[in-house]
Amino acid sequence: MSKERGSPSQSSATRRFAMERNDESPGESIMNCNSVYEPREDSTLLELYVRRYAKGSVLDVGTGSGIQAITAAHNSSVDSVIAVDIQKSAIGYCKKCIKNRKIVFLVSDLFSAFKKNQKFKNKKFDAVIFNPPYLPSELKVKDLTIEGGKKGYEVIERFFSDVNDFLKADGIVLIVFSSLTKKEKVDGFIQNNLLEFELLEKQHYFFEDLHAYLVKKSDMLKKLENKKIKNVHYFTKGKRGLIYTGDYNDKKIIIKIKNPKSEAVARIENEIKHLKLLNRKGIGPRLLFFGKDFIVYEFIEGDFILDFLRKSNKKIILKAIKNIFGQLFMMDKLKIDKEEMSHPTKHIIINRNNKPILIDFERSHYTLKPSNITQFCDFLTSNVISKILNEKKIKNKKKKIIELSKKYKNNINENNLNEIINEIK
Repeated sequence: MSKERGSPSQSSATRRFAMERNDESPGESIMNCNSVYEPREDSTLLELYVRRYAKGSVLDVGTGSGIQAITAAHNSSVDSVIAVDIQKSAIGYCKKCIKNRKIVFLVSDLFSAFKKNQKFKNKKFDAVIFNPPYLPSELKVKDLTIEGGKKGYEVIERFFSDVNDFLKADGIVLIVFSSLTKKEKVDGFIQNNLLEFELLEKQHYFFEDLHAYLVKKSDMLKKLENKKIKNVHYFTKGKRGLIYTGDYNDKKIIIKIKNPKSEAVARIENEIKHLKLLNRKGIGPRLLFFGKDFIVYEFIEGDFILDFLRKSNKKIILKAIKNIFGQLFMMDKLKIDKEEMSHPTKHIIINRNNKPILIDFERSHYTLKPSNITQFCDFLTSNVISKILNEKKIKNKKKKIIELSKKYKNNINENNLNEIINEIK
């Protein structure tokens, strides 16, 4: 943090802090504890909104000197406060110096104490406060109170990936951070975890800006949680969809929603329509339920096809390829073109039973001339895959397969399909 920042004695929270510490002078004990973050402008800014918005049960993450915990405890709308910090010395300092019946201090790396302790199982809060460290560790400051990871934002990323699990439906997060942390990164972490934010205030200090945010659960997240989906976490994103994992009836699931940056129209609806039909033929992950703007289906444990081919033996590979051809043949007969099959590295997962599962049907469409088989033939005869198959002693004659795939395309039937399959041996 910059040395130019104002004295902590200017903060009303620090004055309260002195009173809680039996009238010791403001900042005196703070300065005597090297592991405790000295309150500065960011603390004062956050304190302002803690006084305004803190309510019910409160969690103060990275409490440091305990300034925000005290501020929350003095709010008549607050019933209780749990204040945590990764450093034992900071918690020891707070326990010794702060006496307030509303506050409990715990050692915890973000939410780790709540994940491990059965006493706090399913504990959720009305308000979570966080004044995170943000300096890049590559600056070699070696101070956990201000270092936020190699790039400066890793601790914030971890925080937002877990906070949903500890926040009530109408709960809020109050957070302050610096522009040195890269605002666009923080905004991305919030949005990727189905949260939304309001900028409460922005203050400029020398070479940085301080941002105070109020964060809450999005309508989409509330909708999913109303469906009894728990532990919703960001997983990955594609060009058209954002993918999340969750737990439903004690089973892991996949949740897909529209990527707000995508200009594609009605892709979720399209995937729902095709999965409902294809599931009846044993194709695709099992569709569980859906809404207007989301889809939920079973999570497939396994390997993407490229990794599967590299690590499996000849017999298992040939069986899987035959199975894939069978599913694609069914889609050809239904006149549903999946697309993506010329390069299906992220569109086929081989599960633990070595069964191929086709995923991602956003671009599927009806056509009189489907090309699922011919596209997959292109994939199998590509240089990369041909090399892998040759290493597994699987014969894969490119010219012959291309010739047979053209024959199949002109006359889609099982005999022509078997000719292709028999050529891969």
